Amino acid sequence: MSKRRTERLLSIVVLLLSTRRYLTAEQIRAAVLGYPASDEAFDRMFERDKDELRELGIPLEVGLVDPLESDQGYRIRQQDYELPEIGLEPDEAAVLQLAARVWQSAELEGAAAGALLKLRAAGLGLEEPPARPGIEPRLRTDPAFGPLWEAVRDRRPVMFTYRTPGRGDTAKRTIEPWGVVNRRGKWYVAGFDRKRGATRVFRLSRIAGPVKMAGPPGSVAVPGDVDVRAMVKDWDPAPSPERAAVLRVRKGAAIGLRRGATVIAPGEDGWDTLTTRFGDAPWYAEYVASFGPSVVVVDPPDLRDDVINRLKGALEA
Repeated sequence: MSKRRTERLLSIVVLLLSTRRYLTAEQIRAAVLGYPASDEAFDRMFERDKDELRELGIPLEVGLVDPLESDQGYRIRQQDYELPEIGLEPDEAAVLQLAARVWQSAELEGAAAGALLKLRAAGLGLEEPPARPGIEPRLRTDPAFGPLWEAVRDRRPVMFTYRTPGRGDTAKRTIEPWGVVNRRGKWYVAGFDRKRGATRVFRLSRIAGPVKMAGPPGSVAVPGDVDVRAMVKDWDPAPSPERAAVLRVRKGAAIGLRRGATVIAPGEDGWDTLTTRFGDAPWYAEYVASFGPSVVVVDPPDLRDDVINRLKGALEA
């Protein structure tokens, strides 16, 4: 959301909280800076602002300015706007804190930490749980997640380069994003593909390079009956057939890989040879690469190349 739009919405909230009577759209227009002179442009912007306030949870109340007239007005009742006292049982607070620790991305890690800070400021005793190596959950996101999430929030079209599944070639896409969802541990964006003139679903891990905004806020209209989760479910292909992989693993390292191995052949050179099975090649390549120099892929060649490319990318970054 732009700074100018944020200031305008904040001004509307302050104005409607400070009055006991309903204010008309024209009265709001006269008191809040940032609205255009054109009546038609103002009507469109004011409708978007009202939708945005309601999506943010602001209790915008609509009523008649005068019982004898038909003019519609707006106000925010202070008792509806103020949050009730927050009360959480110890187990509920623990679940919220655990959920905040799950996010492992720059886009949402800061928001989660801020939420915990606000809960502590409200007087909730959230103690830092003791570390338990090996069992702390993490939810990863792809680099494209942040800008796509912002585009969905602000209703803006986006442009990106997409790798075609199974072929490896890329193509430029311009879409109107309707939602970003997670399915089977993978992130997807669904929306309207302008070039193809139809709805499409894209897997975030196949987006190459940056995601760029391709239009102003509010220029994407999301159909009222759209179900993004259902779209992704219908599109999501069947899981890839499992294949065997042979890995050389440094002794004492990569416990997660060892647990999933079907065969472990101890070596005398400080390395063990593991035989494992995998289905989703991109996910498994990322997982293997996360162990760094402690794991070397022997077979299959495409998995080895993918892991090497990911390690090179991390080194360059």
